[in-house]
Amino acid sequence: METAKTARSELTQSAIVDVALEMARTDGLESLSVGEVAKRLNLSKSGVFSRIGSREALQCAVIDAFEKTFQHEVLLPALREPRGLPRLNAMVKGWLARVGGPNGSCLYVSGAFELDDREGELRDRLLEGVRRWRATLHRTLIQAREAGHLQPDADLDQLIFELDGLFTALVREVRFLRNPDATARAWASFERLIRHYQA
Repeated sequence: METAKTARSELTQSAIVDVALEMARTDGLESLSVGEVAKRLNLSKSGVFSRIGSREALQCAVIDAFEKTFQHEVLLPALREPRGLPRLNAMVKGWLARVGGPNGSCLYVSGAFELDDREGELRDRLLEGVRRWRATLHRTLIQAREAGHLQPDADLDQLIFELDGLFTALVREVRFLRNPDATARAWASFERLIRHYQA
């Protein structure tokens, strides 16, 4: 009996985070509220609060859920590719597919603009995720350089800066400008950028 109750509670908590993640995707992290999530799930506010906690705890849970999904959809599939440019290409394709789809968004981009002038746990948690993503890109680029795919003196920090600018531009093109050609243009920009750094 206790096991069934625990399973129901975990299922409800998962549903709460899923709904909150969708809200953050469409309206931003600041749109989240315990009351609105409860309303959408037809639960009481106290029921949501007992499983998640405060609004900030809900926002942190959403960032954690976003990162897990990001790893599952972007990073893990890329790790099946050979080290170097094949793996980098797979990462970028995964990221473009995720952002360029009909429900595309990226909390690493949109959340950074929301929280750029704030201090606290929420900003710190998102910043850690962004730094992990950039560290993964950096490690992948080092491997590409070691494999002879990139120039020996390639400025990897500059390349990451330019890739990050490309990712940010794509989110704006997709979400704000609603440009149907955005993903194709982003991939073309990526290919041109990599050609500049290739050995």
